[in-house]
Amino acid sequence: MNSMPHVPPQAGRREWIALIVPILAVTLLAIDGTVLYMAVPALTADLAPTATQILWIGDIYSFVLAGLLVTMGNLADRIGRKRLLIIGSLAFGVASVIAAFAPSAEVLIASRALLGIAGATVMPSTLSIIRNLFHDPIQRTRAIAIWSAGAMAGGAIGPLVGGALLEFFWWGSVFLINVPVIVLILVLGLWLLPESRNPNAGKIDLLSALLSVLAIVPLVYAIKQAVGSGLGWPVLAGALIGLGSAWLFVRRQRGLKTPMVDISLFRIPAFSGAVAANTLSIFAFLGVLFFFSQYLQLVRGYSPFWAGMAEMPATIASLAVVAVVGLALSKLGRGRAIAAGLFVGALGLAALGVTEGLPHYLGIGLSLAVIGLGTGLAMTLSTDAVVAAAPPERAGAAASISETAYELGIALGIAVLGSLQTALYRSRLEIPEGTSPETAAAMQDSLASAAGRLGESNEALLAMAQHAFTYGMQVASFIAAALLVVAAVLAARLIPSDTTKEDTHAIH
Repeated sequence: MNSMPHVPPQAGRREWIALIVPILAVTLLAIDGTVLYMAVPALTADLAPTATQILWIGDIYSFVLAGLLVTMGNLADRIGRKRLLIIGSLAFGVASVIAAFAPSAEVLIASRALLGIAGATVMPSTLSIIRNLFHDPIQRTRAIAIWSAGAMAGGAIGPLVGGALLEFFWWGSVFLINVPVIVLILVLGLWLLPESRNPNAGKIDLLSALLSVLAIVPLVYAIKQAVGSGLGWPVLAGALIGLGSAWLFVRRQRGLKTPMVDISLFRIPAFSGAVAANTLSIFAFLGVLFFFSQYLQLVRGYSPFWAGMAEMPATIASLAVVAVVGLALSKLGRGRAIAAGLFVGALGLAALGVTEGLPHYLGIGLSLAVIGLGTGLAMTLSTDAVVAAAPPERAGAAASISETAYELGIALGIAVLGSLQTALYRSRLEIPEGTSPETAAAMQDSLASAAGRLGESNEALLAMAQHAFTYGMQVASFIAAALLVVAAVLAARLIPSDTTKEDTHAIH
C-alpha cells in the first residue's frame, strides 16, 4: 500500500499570469462599488436625487449582486467558470454605458441594478478560477491574498479614480471608464484562462434560485428602511418576506441531492466564523467609506481628486497585506490572525472617529492605513478559509458563499451605516427659526443638498450642517469599530489557529 502523502501540483508561470484576469475583474467590480462616492455632489447638482435615492444609487448595485451570487456561483459550476466570466464581462460593459448616460436618478438606479446582475455573473468565477488554478494550499493562500488586495484596493481606489475623472469630465465618466478594462478582461480571459466546471452538476433548481433572491434583497431593504425611516409596514413586510424565504431556502437545500448551498458547512464553527468575519470586515470598511468621501469634499473642502488621494493610505495598506499575510498565518494561526486583523481594523475605525473632528489630516491618514491593513488581513484569511473548505468541483458554489458575504457586507454597510449616519445628521441638525422652507428642506434632506443650495451665500447655516454631518460620521465610525471587536472575539473562539487542516478535515 502506498503511504506517500498526496502532493498537490504546483502552479507554474502560466497560472500566475492567468491570475491577472480574475484580479482585474474583481478590482473593477470593487471600483464600481465605490467609484460613485466622489460623484455624489456632482450627481446631486445634475439629477437632483433625494437622500433616499442617493442611498439607492449607492447600494442597489450590491443588493442585486448579493441576491444573485449564490445562483450564479452554481451556474458557473455547471456551464463553465470561464464562459460565465466572459458573458458577465460583456454585459457589464453594456450596462456601464447605459449608466454613464442616465438622464435621471431613476434611470441611474435601474442601470446600477443591471450592473449588479452582470457583476453577479462575474464574481463567483473569479474565486473559483483561482481555486482551480492553484491546488497547493500555500500558493492558493498567496493567490487569494493578491485577489483580496485587488478587492480591497479596488474599493479604496474607486474614490481616487472617480475624483481624477471628475476633475476633467462629467459624472458619467466614472462608469464609462469600465469599458476599456472590460475589453482587456475579455482579451486576456479568452487567451489565458482554462475552462473548468463540475462534471457531475445537475440542473439548477429555479425555486431555490428565486428563494435565495427573496431571502436577501427584501431583508436588506427592511434593515435599510428601519434604520433610515423607522418601523412601519414596509419594514415588517420586507422582514417577513426575507426571513420566510430564508427559512424555505434552508429547508429546501437540506432535501436536495445537489443543493445550491451546502448548509452542512455552516454547522462547522470555523466555516461560519470565517463567513462572519468576511462580512463584518467589509461591512465596516466600505460602510464608513461611502460617506467619508462626501465628508472630505463637503466638510473638509477637498476637490474630488484630492479627496481620492486622501483615501490612498487605506489602499496602500490593503496592498501591504500580501507581504504580511504569510507571517501572520505562521506566527498566529488562522483564527488568531483573523481576530488580530479585525481588532486592528477596529482600532483604526475608532481613531478615525476621533480624528474626523480634528483640524489636521495626519491623524485621518494614519487611521485609514490601520483600517486598510487590519480589514485587509481579516478578509484575505477568512476568504481563503471559506474557499478551501470545498472540493474543486464545488468551487463555484463555495466561492459564491464567500462573495455573497462580501457583497452583503457592502450592501449592509451602506444601508445600515449610511442610513444611521443620515439619521444622526438629521437628529443633530438644529435649523434656526426664520430659515426659508426651501432651505430648511434642503438642509434636512442631506449635506449634499444643503451645500448645493447654500453654496457660499450662508456660511453659518452651512457650518451647522457640516458639524451635524461630522457628528454622524464619528458615531458611525465608533459603531463600526465596536462591531469589529465583536467579530474579532468570535473569530478567535470559532476559527482554529493551528493549521488549515482542521477545517478541511472537519468538512470532508
